[in-house]
Amino acid sequence: MIKPNLNNVNLQISAGLPSQFPKDALPQAAFSGRSNVGKSSLINRLLNRKSLARVSAEPGKTVTINFYSVDRKFYLVDLPGYGFARRSKEHTKNWSALTEEYLTGESAPDMIVQLIDMKTGPTTDDNMMLSFLNETGIPYIVVATKADKLNKTDFAKMEGALRTHPLISPDAPIIPFSALKPVAAEEIRNKVFGILFNAEKKN
Repeated sequence: MIKPNLNNVNLQISAGLPSQFPKDALPQAAFSGRSNVGKSSLINRLLNRKSLARVSAEPGKTVTINFYSVDRKFYLVDLPGYGFARRSKEHTKNWSALTEEYLTGESAPDMIVQLIDMKTGPTTDDNMMLSFLNETGIPYIVVATKADKLNKTDFAKMEGALRTHPLISPDAPIIPFSALKPVAAEEIRNKVFGILFNAEKKN
């Protein structure tokens, strides 16, 4: 795999409407998860940046899909976080419509990076997303964030629970991750970039 130039990365567009989705045929990996699960932190780590993907000061407020162009070869796509209790009904409606259109329309991603908080475990919304991914057949990997928040015993227990979770496909890799101790960043990067480069060859 030819590694992309991570010095050539930029926020291509923050799409608030389906008409704003990129029209080119570049492969895409979308990052999905509940609000405050660490999507922006993971994207920044994968791209070796500190603040390219901004962490919202008010989780659940932003309803845009952010497309990050990586060396003009593919996109990393930051989806709006779900499951934020204080999100207004209008924001919830807009999130659902925008995200559903993206995931099921012509701009559907080539893969999903599904983030799950390792401290709290899968939520009802996480399970709904996993069911959706299994139904659509979109390839996905699971990144278990905030791995540093658990002691060894709880870590092993939660990792085992994720690996036997009935809604997580046996084909989906499960990679624990911590933004503070990003030992798995290279593994995630290689997995995601590898899938995208293979998708690029098919286009």
